[in-house]
Amino acid sequence: MYKSFFKLQSSPFGTSPDPRFLYMMPHTREALACLEYGISARKGFTVLTGEVGTGKTTLLRRALASFSSRRVSTAFVFNPRLDVLDFLEFVLTDFGLIPATRTKSGMLLQLNRWLIERFRMEETCVVVVDEAQNLSWELLEEIRLLTNLETSSEKLLQIVLSGQPELEEKLRHPSVRQLRQRVSLWCRTQALTENQTHAYVTERLRIAGASWQLFSVEALELIHRCSRGIPRLINLLCEHSLILAYVEQVQQVTATMVESVAAELELETQPFMVSSAALGNGGSPSPRSVTENNFMAGFSKETPGRQDR
Repeated sequence: MYKSFFKLQSSPFGTSPDPRFLYMMPHTREALACLEYGISARKGFTVLTGEVGTGKTTLLRRALASFSSRRVSTAFVFNPRLDVLDFLEFVLTDFGLIPATRTKSGMLLQLNRWLIERFRMEETCVVVVDEAQNLSWELLEEIRLLTNLETSSEKLLQIVLSGQPELEEKLRHPSVRQLRQRVSLWCRTQALTENQTHAYVTERLRIAGASWQLFSVEALELIHRCSRGIPRLINLLCEHSLILAYVEQVQQVTATMVESVAAELELETQPFMVSSAALGNGGSPSPRSVTENNFMAGFSKETPGRQDR
């Protein structure tokens, strides 16, 4: 409703993971290159992790969109709380296949034959599992076994697991060590620094068609502090701030407006969860974990070594 008032061509801070608005920061470029390489080089397993709201789904869609001119078939599992049969049925259906039978063996045989046909046609097939930290242990093992669908030299199916830091914790469990050993590439998203937050907001406004600076410098600084640099929260604050500016018929968002929106959304006092991987001294939060910056503590840990099968 504010687009015409601010002379915008589209909504710059929508909640949908629109690849057009992906802002390329160094860590974003690295994660995107990692995903694209893992898929195109048929590496089998690629894992993408990051805190809630740091743009994992947007990054996935951008990576998949980069293959639009090539022969790539994709099954995107956005709800991993499925049993094994439902998962296989979902994957087959998303690949455009009608399951000939609803038995595990029947669907695996159908999938294997189809993958071999795609391979002969030099086509790459990808299964993306979003929110993969919610996968059951049984389904996680079944997904590992899907990588056994291969030729003597190539993987027939590429699998991308995307999830919150809890996914990394899950993959460290001894019961899934075989899967972890098959992960060729690890990618991560991060929260933004203050300078990156400013650039992120400015770029999204530019893409949406803004012809003047819609946020004051003070407003942008407050947006970063209230959002902790989390892109989803940045979008939420910016969207509501623009609505407030529209209601008040003001053409630039001020820090006072952002402060009002943050208070209404309870972002100033909103508790942020810290994963157990980010906790020190036997599971209790370390001194840093009670500070504003510790919401991103999960990103400071050392990157696990990359292993080929």
